[in-house]
Amino acid sequence: MSRIFITGSTDGLGRAAAGVLIGEGHDVVLHARTRERAAALSGLAPNAVGVVIGNLSSAAQTRELADQVNDIGPMDVVIHNAGVYLEPSRSATTEGHATTLAVNTLAPYLLTALIGRPGRLIYLSSGMHHGGAGSLRDIDWTRRRWNAAKAYSESKLHLVALALKAARAWPDVLSNAVDPGWVPTKMGGAGAPDDLEMGHLTQTWLAVSNDAAATVSGGYWYHRRRQAPAPEARDPAFQDKLMDQLAALTGVALF
Repeated sequence: MSRIFITGSTDGLGRAAAGVLIGEGHDVVLHARTRERAAALSGLAPNAVGVVIGNLSSAAQTRELADQVNDIGPMDVVIHNAGVYLEPSRSATTEGHATTLAVNTLAPYLLTALIGRPGRLIYLSSGMHHGGAGSLRDIDWTRRRWNAAKAYSESKLHLVALALKAARAWPDVLSNAVDPGWVPTKMGGAGAPDDLEMGHLTQTWLAVSNDAAATVSGGYWYHRRRQAPAPEARDPAFQDKLMDQLAALTGVALF
């Protein structure tokens, strides 16, 4: 059995994945943004290894969250599931970053750097990452006019690039990105057309399956099928430039 940490597991895809993995007998560490939000985990928490608390929009809380996870012990798998969608404004965090960048990009980067390296890493991206193409100028939206959809798309492009960079840098780690589809969660909305079950079963499959198809690295997946990500995400020069910027923004060098 595997020990698995899932960010953003109070609802939606993260909670669904946690439920499947707990049901299969794996040791799952759950995550909630606040202690109040952790109350939503009452149905899962008794069968989980633990619940860690931290708001990913805060770099300080994200660092504390990594400490909580490390205190529980080594993880076999980390699923970076948490995210925000269309923020109506830049909504600067305590550290002054755009909330979309902080939660969707900086937090997974920090957690990847600060949590003991697992055997498998899974990053939830989106098909919208294809709309994040462009330069890496002003990724924190300090000069550009705010565009919620563009900011979200860019953040999801960052995650694919991070997953593929980790696969390139760490041959002993299976690192992959997943597009869960447009699914009917709180984020996706009730009218979303994609298959909710396949949205989370791709993550659980990549997390624990020993099938040859699942024990690969450097992939971008949609409903258990490997897809072609945006060209920038596959470009080592783009990956390296992005990692340099994230190191500068967080003060933590990952690679």
